[in-house]
Amino acid sequence: MPSASDASASALFDPATATIVVVTYNRSGLLTRLLESITTMDPKPGHLVIVDNASTDDTTEVVESFRDRIGTEIVYRRMETNTGGSGGFSEGMRIAYELGSTWIWLMDDDVEVMPDGLARMGAWAPRFKSIQGRRYDYDGSEFYWQYRIAEPLAIPIPFAPAGFDESGYKEMNSGCFEGMFIHRDIVAQIGLPDPRFFIYWDDQMYGWLASRKTTAVIVDEFVLRRTREIKQWDMGIRHMNASSNAYRYYIMRNRGHMKQYYRRLGVYNPVLFGLGTALTFGKELIRLLFVERTVRGTSNLFRGIRDGRKIAEDATWEPMPPLTVSAPTD
Repeated sequence: MPSASDASASALFDPATATIVVVTYNRSGLLTRLLESITTMDPKPGHLVIVDNASTDDTTEVVESFRDRIGTEIVYRRMETNTGGSGGFSEGMRIAYELGSTWIWLMDDDVEVMPDGLARMGAWAPRFKSIQGRRYDYDGSEFYWQYRIAEPLAIPIPFAPAGFDESGYKEMNSGCFEGMFIHRDIVAQIGLPDPRFFIYWDDQMYGWLASRKTTAVIVDEFVLRRTREIKQWDMGIRHMNASSNAYRYYIMRNRGHMKQYYRRLGVYNPVLFGLGTALTFGKELIRLLFVERTVRGTSNLFRGIRDGRKIAEDATWEPMPPLTVSAPTD
């Protein structure tokens, strides 16, 4: 936890310079719960950016119903098509950056914010520029997020220690758009989230890029709570969530984008990266068998591998560009 200097540290953080970015798609009920939680926040952010991925439900009406009572300025961006979480967060980050936000707090629509969540994150803002808070699961238990990746394999380390020492934080080299709190200086250096991912691996890649520019941390602060129950397989120490055919496709396809990033940054090892891809494929097979109890869906994995190879072989591929040229940040 932050030390006795919390008060002075928090004084260096102005909540009005923070923007919450929410991406939503056809889940107005969940969005309503999130917006209700923001009404009770103290302090509140300066802006709330809501990116609607062309929902066909009553999302627009829900957003409009909160304008006069949420206590902060809402910027509502309705996309013409569904751009996935990746496209939504890329657009939301762009809007927040152009609003002049110093801090950008990303979250999905299936969480709610703790009333003092922004204050808790802001207490760490004077020390770090890429911060991940903790969250409760749907049942109120502590949610474990895989905060470190095995870089050569480009996959999460599932059993990285969950505990915190007296410092109240641990260094991470990954990211999660369900709670990433990032400074505009880092966004300027690494650019916007890559919308080409559509879904999956986008936040891990973005967090990894951030960790190459600054000391990225996960802090022992519970600031969010998941509001959607997800089917899980209880493995004792950890849980494995259910997935979908779309996720199965993109988790394999997007290894092609990751390979391209690794090549451009000079960290690509074909043997180890290939091993990471094989382990990912095996994990998805286990998920099918033990969480969803079916063998149907493997075709999506193979389609993803095929299309990922095409991406990896694309000689015209370029990474997302930085927004400004600036000196590296400690």
